[in-house]
Amino acid sequence: MQFVNNAYRKEITMDFEKVVSVKNMRESDARTIAERTPSAELMMRAAQGIFDKVKFAGKTCVVCGKGNNGGDGYALACILARHSMDCTIVRAVEGFSKDGLYYYQLAKSLGVNEISLYEAGNFEGYDIVVDCLLGTGFSGKVEGEIAQAITQINMTPAYVVSADINSGINGDTGYGELAVNSDITVSIGSLKTGLFLNDAPYYIDSLTNADIGIELLLDEYKLIDYDNLELFEGYNSEVYTTEEFMEKFNYSPETCNITEIVAEMSVKNKKTIVVKTEHSAVIADVKYVYFCADYIRN
Repeated sequence: MQFVNNAYRKEITMDFEKVVSVKNMRESDARTIAERTPSAELMMRAAQGIFDKVKFAGKTCVVCGKGNNGGDGYALACILARHSMDCTIVRAVEGFSKDGLYYYQLAKSLGVNEISLYEAGNFEGYDIVVDCLLGTGFSGKVEGEIAQAITQINMTPAYVVSADINSGINGDTGYGELAVNSDITVSIGSLKTGLFLNDAPYYIDSLTNADIGIELLLDEYKLIDYDNLELFEGYNSEVYTTEEFMEKFNYSPETCNITEIVAEMSVKNKKTIVVKTEHSAVIADVKYVYFCADYIRN
């Protein structure tokens, strides 16, 4: 694929990694399960993807919620146990998804230790803490035990890994009033728009993606190298910081889907629209919408 920037008259050819909405990811996941791959297998692939992207060593604590994000954590605990690695799980809340319960029981049968959130404290003595509390479908405000778990994780001196997205961040908008601060976030399947917008860049130190074999229903957005951001900030472009964008158009970060709005603006005004934070940007260039960030890691 090629694009030409009017300011620089520079043509770039590249293979784009895909960025998707939560709805597209959810529906693509559901079709993959219905037509090809059992959900339990996808959960294990997600766990294996996290294991492959992170250099696990020493003592690991996996902190789990009750949904499939928690299930990814229990499956990861199974992998760590099979590699004879020291692993402990924390169930922050009661309840399991169907596949999550399967992997929780398997982890326990493999000898994985379990402690309460109270016993975990600020996770002193652990080398790695894995955040598997909330997935990309989360929206709203974190409360109760989940809020307490996020607060405790953010106090740890350990290396923090977030599974799929930092718990507390909205998967579409990137808004998060309280969210996990991660050293690395391992997105599952495809990168989500919320990993680049609003608050997300300030919670994520580095970001990578684990492909688990989900074929997307829609080809929505594309990832470009952060160094190419300047190519869009020249002639016939409108460039805003996120704060400027919200203030000028009277949007609220809690409810504003920046991606959809800049795409509509670009087509309507026939201009390139760039909205950026200190570390990331979303770019609508009439035909395509691109994302970039300086914290992407292969």
